[in-house]
Amino acid sequence: MLYYLFEYLEQQFQFPGASLFGFLTFRAAVAIILSLLISTIFGKRIIRFLQKKQVGETIRDLGLEGQVEKAGTPTMGGIIIILATLIPVLLLAKLENIYIILLIVTTIWMGTIGFIDDYIKKFKNNKEGLKGRFKVLGQVGLGIIVGATVYFHDDVTMKEKLPEEQQIILLAENPNISPSKLFEEEAKSTKTTIPFVKGNEFDYADLITWISPELSKYAWIIFILASIIIITAVSNGANLTDGIDGLAAGTSAIIVLTLGIFAWVSGNIIFSDYLDIMYIPRVEEITIYIAAFVGALIGFLWYNAYPAQVFMGDTGSLTIGGIIAVIAIAVRKEWLIPVLCGIFLAENLSVIMQVSYFKYTRKKYGEGRRIFKMSPLHHHYQKSGYHESKIVTRFWIIGILLAIISIVTLKIR
Repeated sequence: MLYYLFEYLEQQFQFPGASLFGFLTFRAAVAIILSLLISTIFGKRIIRFLQKKQVGETIRDLGLEGQVEKAGTPTMGGIIIILATLIPVLLLAKLENIYIILLIVTTIWMGTIGFIDDYIKKFKNNKEGLKGRFKVLGQVGLGIIVGATVYFHDDVTMKEKLPEEQQIILLAENPNISPSKLFEEEAKSTKTTIPFVKGNEFDYADLITWISPELSKYAWIIFILASIIIITAVSNGANLTDGIDGLAAGTSAIIVLTLGIFAWVSGNIIFSDYLDIMYIPRVEEITIYIAAFVGALIGFLWYNAYPAQVFMGDTGSLTIGGIIAVIAIAVRKEWLIPVLCGIFLAENLSVIMQVSYFKYTRKKYGEGRRIFKMSPLHHHYQKSGYHESKIVTRFWIIGILLAIISIVTLKIR
């Protein structure tokens, strides 16, 4: 809203300083500052409100050190993250941008699912919360919306580089030619980024056109299915990672910041040309959303770092996972998620392996056996005697390493 106000003031009155709001970097800087202020200043008030309503965490005794002391800590703190993200976005972003609209819908959609789950746990005295099938149904619904929008919406396009021979001719004629002249016109595309292959590109249509080229018109089915799988996997991964103080928020901030770099360079034709990556018009506006989201996560850590004064609950963790997945799909970096979101992947796999092996050994030997002392993975290290603050710090360090590797993979071909 402020963006449109200052745009009007600049156009009509040449108001001093109003032109600053036309710069993406300025709006991103303001967004992260504003979200930090909202999450730290108003976060305390929200925590007091939750305490007043007795929205405290019910702790099951799993034999973990320091676990009992956390009983009664306010949960549903994801509300802080959601508000601290949406308010700056509504003030500073271009609200007609399809990517911003998608992310706002994602935040509200996943936040609502998480809120319902937390509400059932706290106020209906049902420790199971929202039934798993309804959570999955909500994730699938969002996947359909996101996948269909990205595939069919007219504003979701891509610009590919001209054939190399044509580029050479144009550069020979004019060595100072604008990078934009080396790209084709905007067009719909089912291509995405995939590491370790020539060109770092993969076309979803290739999964079916090898049977018959005529099947390319059904590529949207493959794209939507991929979106569903990615959103479901990442949101569940974030949910499982939210088990000890500061782990999910800190890890997610690292992931989102990396995606912010991808969004900024992918939406800038000069950097896209220099780095030889996909140029996606209008996607750079996501940088505003990412800046606000990173600020909200870091501000939330003010209260969520050990010892936590508030937990995010499913209201926060499901929302975080959904946002990360949608940003990755928007910037066409969704197949970097196994690397970038390696912490989430490890947490997911630890639970799958633990449950599968337990069931298998119980059926075979009559007694269930375990691979880990406890799953998800962070609880295994707690059982091994590591203090949770050390586990969190080391997971953050691994997250930073994975983020760097994700960026480097763009040049490994």
